[in-house]
Amino acid sequence: MDQDLPGFVAPVHRALAEPIMLAGAPRALAIVNGTLAAAIGIGLRLWIVGLVMAVAGHGLAVIAARRDPQILPVARRHLALPHRFES
Repeated sequence: MDQDLPGFVAPVHRALAEPIMLAGAPRALAIVNGTLAAAIGIGLRLWIVGLVMAVAGHGLAVIAARRDPQILPVARRHLALPHRFES
């Protein structure tokens, strides 16, 4: 069973196993962060606050993604499960 069978080799590319990132942050989190920062910056005309919020939010998302690239699915699952298991 340790030998490969000829003709039955399928290459698996890294893109199939890695999460989709946008500038180092999870894609969905980067889009939400950018949308909220743009809404504050443009909608409320608080340009500096929107820019600071965008940079700080993206920086925190990148730090979290470096620690665990699957941070969003893990956080969703954590919030969905009960905090205590009753028997």
